[in-house]
Amino acid sequence: MQTRVRLANATPTATPWLWGALACALALPAQAQTAPPTVEELAQRLREIERRLGGGEAVAGAAADSGNLSDLDQRLRVIERRLELQAEESAAKAASTPTVTLSASKGLAVKSPPPGDVELKFKALVQADGRFFIGDDTVPQNDTFLFRRIMPTIEGSWGSLVGFRLTPEFAGDSATIADAYLDLKFDPRATVRIGKFKSPVGLERLQSSGSTALIELGLASELTPNRDLGVQLQGEFAQSTVSYALGVYNGAVDGRDSPTVNPDNDFELAGRLFFEPWKNDSNALSGLGFGLAGSRGDKQGSGNNFLPRYRTPGQTQFFNYRGTALADGAHTRWSPQVWYYRNAFSVLGEYVSSSQEVRIGAVADELDHRAWQVTTGYVLTGEDAGYKGVARPNHPFTVGGAGWGAFELVARYGRLEIDDAAFPRFADRNAVAAAARSWGLGLNWYLTGNLKLVANYTQTEFDGGAAAGRDREDEKAFFTRAQLAF
Repeated sequence: MQTRVRLANATPTATPWLWGALACALALPAQAQTAPPTVEELAQRLREIERRLGGGEAVAGAAADSGNLSDLDQRLRVIERRLELQAEESAAKAASTPTVTLSASKGLAVKSPPPGDVELKFKALVQADGRFFIGDDTVPQNDTFLFRRIMPTIEGSWGSLVGFRLTPEFAGDSATIADAYLDLKFDPRATVRIGKFKSPVGLERLQSSGSTALIELGLASELTPNRDLGVQLQGEFAQSTVSYALGVYNGAVDGRDSPTVNPDNDFELAGRLFFEPWKNDSNALSGLGFGLAGSRGDKQGSGNNFLPRYRTPGQTQFFNYRGTALADGAHTRWSPQVWYYRNAFSVLGEYVSSSQEVRIGAVADELDHRAWQVTTGYVLTGEDAGYKGVARPNHPFTVGGAGWGAFELVARYGRLEIDDAAFPRFADRNAVAAAARSWGLGLNWYLTGNLKLVANYTQTEFDGGAAAGRDREDEKAFFTRAQLAF
């Protein structure tokens, strides 16, 4: 008669994994099991497990297959201990091994072993543009293909206190540094940023270069500074419904980066306060944000580091001061701004005033240039719009598949007016325009979360800017862009 057994001496420290493995290896299939297995059958299967764990030969005593329960129990205890040692070894290895991840949306990331407070992220933005001008008979422009931006980025954290970002720019005639800063993260309500970064004044300028609705910025952004060097305190309050930034900077002219060093030994104070009262709610106002930004400083000198030159959305210069003009005193900006995002719909608007004390010879004046713009959009395929653009299509484009990505229609209208007091002493109305009005339409095709194709048409009209006080011819520009971002 065959001997029937029951494993009653199982060690309570056995892991769930162990019991699952033993159940699969030792038990008979449910359909075929009509009686408990014999000791000989258990011994045979146990020997097979021992060989797998040992990578070849069974453990000592396994070959004998004596068939007694004490031998089976001893061998089972050896297996349990081996599994425990393997688990400890795996845990120790995981605790000392960095984590490397690669994803389409977040790029390449390397994180230190737990607690994982050291992290490096590698990202990139590449934009290849085409520019084509229509009817540019009087003021010919250059039709061309170009790389607008080639910006690899290294960012991350070095412990819980320090964050950083380094972004060089390789498009253009020479390599430059776009962003280079450290964040001292004392608290979400108080982070100190040190280095080169975007000044906190222009709402459209603060968007990522890969997220703006149209290919180039609008007229209001010509009155706001771009990147500057300085120290900034920033943070969020009230569950991120209130954000602020306040800092001291070298001081950049309208529409440009600041120079690498402070050219006139004067600094600029700039700040921004922004509210999103219903951000954490689910009502119709949850996508509403509004705020006020501004700057004030002194500028003393002549040339491009002190006085601005204004461009159209087609990147054509339409205003500059006379060569003998000097910045000679206070430069003040202020800008009320608003956005609203609701499902597929978006609207962003801002108004900017930029006043500068200017002098030629013994004659001085304070000139106040003003601009405004409104940009709106609608995602035809139903994805949510946002300040960072359409994050990811619901159905990414697939060759030979059903997905076509996301399509967004956008439009913008804006106006920039030069202070009448600028003419004729500080600027020549026969050479530069006194005002510009621009409208534009665009189609953004988000094939995937990383690849975007864009087509824009913009048209700009001018007051003055041509000989005998006539109006400069309208600028009609068709721009295209292929963008890869990760």
